[in-house]
Amino acid sequence: MNKGVATLVFFAAYILAGSVLVSAQAADGGPLIPKVTQDRDDHPKSFKEILTKLRIEKEKKEFDEMLDRGEEALKISEELEKAFEQNGRLNTQEINKLVAVEKLVKKIRKDLGGDDDEEGDSKGVAATTPIAQGDAVKTFRSTTVKLFEELKKTTRFTVSAAAIQASNAVLKLARILRIAR
Repeated sequence: MNKGVATLVFFAAYILAGSVLVSAQAADGGPLIPKVTQDRDDHPKSFKEILTKLRIEKEKKEFDEMLDRGEEALKISEELEKAFEQNGRLNTQEINKLVAVEKLVKKIRKDLGGDDDEEGDSKGVAATTPIAQGDAVKTFRSTTVKLFEELKKTTRFTVSAAAIQASNAVLKLARILRIAR
């Protein structure tokens, strides 16, 4: 019987020691064994900061690229105006430059958050307003200048309706010039 009592006391002590260890706490007051279910938002602060900095750098780069595209469109429109003044018409090379400006301005409009508004407007303008090619080239140049000025006024945090409208006007004029050659 002593052997049975000794075994019983041994198991009781073993269970008591186990319960004490399980309920023990770490020095900081938290449980000794960390919880397994942690949120994904519990990243170290430096990791969050790195992601935020990378996102900001990407947005700045995209904004700078949009400004560069606007400057390139302005430069090409100046070249087109000079070429028209010299030749009195736009040749195939200048038409290709118009296509390049269209691509640049479409990308600018997309970056600004604008949408395609081709539904009847450009056809209506071309059909109802006969415009001389020289006037169209000058208007194209002045509208491109307006677009670039509006782009310079914007920030990467804003959506400029004026810049979107100017980009749509540039696209309409480019289409008119391509058709009217």
